[in-house]
Amino acid sequence: MSPKADLTTGPITATMLRFALPMILGNLLQQFYNVADTFIVGQFLGAGALAAVGSSYTLMTFLTSILLGMSMGSGAVFSIRYGEREMAKLKNSMVQSFVMIAGFTLVLNLLVFLLIDPMMGLLSVPDDVYPLMRGYLWVIFFGIGGTFLYNYFASLLRAVGNSAAPLLFLGVSAVLNIVLDVVFVVGVPWGVAGAAFATCLSQWVSGLGLLLYTWKKMPQLRPGRQDFRWGKESVLEITRFSLLTCVQQSVMNFGILMVQGLVNSFGTVVMAAFAAAVKIDSFAYMPVQDFGNAFSTFIAQNYGARESQRIRKGLKSAVLCSVGFSLVVSALVFVFAKPLLLLFVKPWETEILAVGVQYLRIEGAFYWGIGGLFLLYGLYRAIQRPGMSLVLTVISLGTRVVLAYALAAVPAIGVVGIWWSVPIGWMLADAVGLLYYKKIQGGLLKGGPAPGKEAG
Repeated sequence: MSPKADLTTGPITATMLRFALPMILGNLLQQFYNVADTFIVGQFLGAGALAAVGSSYTLMTFLTSILLGMSMGSGAVFSIRYGEREMAKLKNSMVQSFVMIAGFTLVLNLLVFLLIDPMMGLLSVPDDVYPLMRGYLWVIFFGIGGTFLYNYFASLLRAVGNSAAPLLFLGVSAVLNIVLDVVFVVGVPWGVAGAAFATCLSQWVSGLGLLLYTWKKMPQLRPGRQDFRWGKESVLEITRFSLLTCVQQSVMNFGILMVQGLVNSFGTVVMAAFAAAVKIDSFAYMPVQDFGNAFSTFIAQNYGARESQRIRKGLKSAVLCSVGFSLVVSALVFVFAKPLLLLFVKPWETEILAVGVQYLRIEGAFYWGIGGLFLLYGLYRAIQRPGMSLVLTVISLGTRVVLAYALAAVPAIGVVGIWWSVPIGWMLADAVGLLYYKKIQGGLLKGGPAPGKEAG
């Protein structure tokens, strides 16, 4: 094993940041898939097409979050096994999780093609946007398999401390996506379907590329015939982690999808503003999301290795880094809200700009809330309590959905109520997560349960 892959040794803060940086850069690059679509579509195809792509992005995020959650859950198991130095168990878990997630991906891909119209109906898509959105989705659904491959192998490589390779392949595919966007939207032109095709092809490049890299460059991770075993205990562990994290990610994005449906009911102007503002959101708090995932791998490896002191110190360091970064980003987004929106919206579209600025200055002031929540998700996933991550997600998103629909129905509040519901949900979940941590920390940091056993 490469010493660079081992998060159980070395300076704590530097180790976490060094491991997190490629993940942060990688996820920022991943945003270019949809940001490139949004920018080029907004500039060349108009507000209706922008609304269609933005609403499609929310739906695709929900669908791919299922696969991402299953991969992240499996990654937590991989990290613990790596920390224990149990390579045979690691490869056995790899085989089981790959078969399970691949099968689920196939079923999901078939279902979305069959249910495309009912899904759009649930989103309350306006008549003038409907055909554009349907055309975009019909193409981009073909990229779901590529998304599975990338997320699975990225989770595997990160679990063993390699966060650089996923960055490399995302960089290649992000550049490819931008080039193909220009070709298929501006050059050909194929309209919104061209933007979708560019994204779909790029997703397959990153997924297949990372698969081949893992096979060629990481021979220690190649499973042999003896690894194709289906022990009950191992299968149950993989299933529990994968499904609970999958449900957590799905609940998170289903809540966002429900809010998207409410936003759509306010018309094309609000839809377009929300689509542009969410892209800025993605870039703004994506680093703390990825830092939370890196933190989770750090905790899981050290949990498997029973390094309780490193866990304790890592917690303190992670909180300082996440909150500090979030406060800086909140200030920047508040000040530069309008110039940032102008990257996606024409200057004369003043209504869209006004709504977008309002959203960013309300929601964006509380990025520290989502930063703390990502750390809590990562912590509970790493210490074999994925169920608690799900509870916090339900609290956060449940609060957001209930408040959004309740406040938006009040004429004097309207769409502003949707914006305020987001940080309120974050803060409530943070409070519950911290209270639970106070309750368990004494027993947890004394060594925790034996590896493979969930604490009660």
